[in-house]
Amino acid sequence: MAKAARFVCSSCAAVTSKWAGRCEACGEWNSIVEEAPLSSGPGKAALGARRGKGIALGDLASTEAPPPRTLCGLGELDRVLGGGLVEGSALLVGGDPGIGKSTLLLQAAARFAQAGLDVMYISGEEAAAQVRMRARRLGLADAPVRLGAETDLRNILTTLDAERPALTVIDSIQTMWSDGVESAPGSVSQVRAAAHELTRFAKSRNVSVVLVGHVTKEGQIAGPRVVEHMVDTVLYFEGERGHPFRILRAVKNRFGPADEIGVFEMTGAGLAEVSNPSALFLSERGTPSPGSVVFAGIEGTRPVLVEVQALVAPSPHSQARRTVVGWDGGRLAMILAVLEARCGIPFAGLDVYLNIAGGLKISEPAADLAVAAALLSAREDAALPPETVVFGEISLSGALRPAPQTENRLKEAQKLGFTSAIAPAGGKIGAQSTMSLLRPADLTGFVGEVFGAG
Repeated sequence: MAKAARFVCSSCAAVTSKWAGRCEACGEWNSIVEEAPLSSGPGKAALGARRGKGIALGDLASTEAPPPRTLCGLGELDRVLGGGLVEGSALLVGGDPGIGKSTLLLQAAARFAQAGLDVMYISGEEAAAQVRMRARRLGLADAPVRLGAETDLRNILTTLDAERPALTVIDSIQTMWSDGVESAPGSVSQVRAAAHELTRFAKSRNVSVVLVGHVTKEGQIAGPRVVEHMVDTVLYFEGERGHPFRILRAVKNRFGPADEIGVFEMTGAGLAEVSNPSALFLSERGTPSPGSVVFAGIEGTRPVLVEVQALVAPSPHSQARRTVVGWDGGRLAMILAVLEARCGIPFAGLDVYLNIAGGLKISEPAADLAVAAALLSAREDAALPPETVVFGEISLSGALRPAPQTENRLKEAQKLGFTSAIAPAGGKIGAQSTMSLLRPADLTGFVGEVFGAG
């Protein structure tokens, strides 16, 4: 009996038995496509007749040596990878179109090749001449990287099996085509099959594979989410088109810390690593003005200081606007509600604009107090004292909760010349800290001590 066709959402990978114009799981329109089954699989009789072989088992106290790593020399990339590239690992790198993924990976491939690895770069989106043109522009024409342009997965795997490079870059996974799957390149089934074959090859042949992935308009890597589960490391390359800064963020890493970031600057000669991102994000900050607050945050294992900017103005419309760049809009609504309910400071009838300077995206709750300080500073038209950093989490009751790694945040601020900090009580402070500290117990006390109201 023929196996019934099934339909898969190309946005969220939800499976349905019939086609529909709108996916019921994620709400996307025109994302349902028919997917042919990969194989019929063995029947019950075959499974019952076939007997597998046992697998070798060990215990948790194994003394097996950790997998070897290779440093490429780009300190920011090595940091995000957890200390270098692990032999036989599979990585997935995603980012917006034109953000610099191919540039980053071509530079990384050249650095790894110069470090002694046998590196192969397979392009499915560009011709080999186009990749060579970019290499000349980046000054990498003499790097010992072997280059190929191919989209047929069978040909790629045959070449990799014959050549056995130490590292292979596949740009991109959405352009790969497997003749064993009856669907177009970039479809859910094709992406899943290609990622599965390349990941299995990496593990069985001990070859590191880097896959480049496209992203959807929501910023998620396009295709089935199962691809992110297959690989060892998932990296996102972020940044705003109007800013030269680029952030490489690890959202999954089996060989290192997740949420680690590497900071790069886009220049005419390619991506240059930024060893001190705090100084870079604050380099364009002028005289402190109302609505400007410096937040001492933690990204991965490193402290990063960024400027939080707020603007509060009377709204000409019946419904006030709430615009956020670089932070969670839902969390901004929560902070505004707490300020009104616990401190009696209304924002009704006022447009609120919030921006994280430099194109950095912040997700940690410790930015709550800095955002509240920026909003109050803009609303009251009163600048905070200069050389002051702010951090802390705000609860719905108006209480302030200490942020983790308080000592590291203060050390970074002190290193950059800041002399005072506003943070909740309870966080550990190093004995060497000479900063002046204001430690309010709750949000009402913070408003009263800093802005003279409450």
